[in-house]
Amino acid sequence: MGQVTIYLDNEIENKMKTAAKTSHLSVSKWIAKIIKDNISTEWPQDVVDLAGSWKEDFPTLKEIRSTQAVDSNREVL
Repeated sequence: MGQVTIYLDNEIENKMKTAAKTSHLSVSKWIAKIIKDNISTEWPQDVVDLAGSWKEDFPTLKEIRSTQAVDSNREVL
């Protein structure tokens, strides 16, 4: 496992420690989670679970088109 050294001013360090403690994670795991979340190329599982969940309420194509006005005739170029 690699190690990385970063330099932070005291204010940022204190905020980082508070955020890690609030998340019930060590500072190292908290930072690793932030990095992992920001370089991930996959959708989070909670987003994947939403796929198709609106299907019941979503209008059909016929319903969507029924509310549109008829297009004007186009000029021939």
